[in-house]
Amino acid sequence: MHRYANPTRFLRIANAILPWSTAVMVAAFGVGLAYALVFSPPDYQQSETVRIMYVHVPSAWMGLFVYTAMAVASAMFLIWRHPVADLAARCSAPVGAAFTFICLVTGALWGKPMWGTWWVWDARLTSMLILLFLYLGYMALANAFDDRQRGAKAAAVLALVGWVNIPIIKFSVDWWNTLHQPASVNPMGESGIAIDTAMLIPLFTMALAFKAYYVTTLLLGMRREIAAAKVRALRMAAAQG
Repeated sequence: MHRYANPTRFLRIANAILPWSTAVMVAAFGVGLAYALVFSPPDYQQSETVRIMYVHVPSAWMGLFVYTAMAVASAMFLIWRHPVADLAARCSAPVGAAFTFICLVTGALWGKPMWGTWWVWDARLTSMLILLFLYLGYMALANAFDDRQRGAKAAAVLALVGWVNIPIIKFSVDWWNTLHQPASVNPMGESGIAIDTAMLIPLFTMALAFKAYYVTTLLLGMRREIAAAKVRALRMAAAQG
């Protein structure tokens, strides 16, 4: 992994991936939204409100996925002092926070007609709210020190400690009696896949679009941070010279 710590080498890889991730993002969003809003049938119980699922579920998946990626990058930074890993974690945090916020908002919009309330303090919802606070705490801690390295180390520790919340979110509906329904897409579980193909296809297409969006924004953010670091280094060299 040390070969990818070189920002120039990383930029070559990022520039090669960006056009493809952008194309997949645009195509998947176009197909997924058209399928979800036009061709996917309404649910026999939830009627048209089921269409919230095509944004809510992928954003929930991505909230967990991005935090896990951020924790892995933080571990790489702490163990190997990998500078690009720190950039990956820093650039992942705002995107993951946005996905988690979208999950909570769309969950409230979906919960009102289904449960009769915008919010309940059950295990799944509460642990998802904690995940949002972990994202915000990471961003605040990373920028709380004048010394960038100290902030990076403190934020990386928080990311690793906070990862314990991810399995809690995942298994909360199995461990506790909650209003939130169990997973409908769980190939390894007893329920398997409990969604009709007509709904499963747009759901997975939207999940692909969200994943491609994350890759695209992550690479763009890391490219911006590398450029900013070069500018800081040039300014420091000019001030010392």
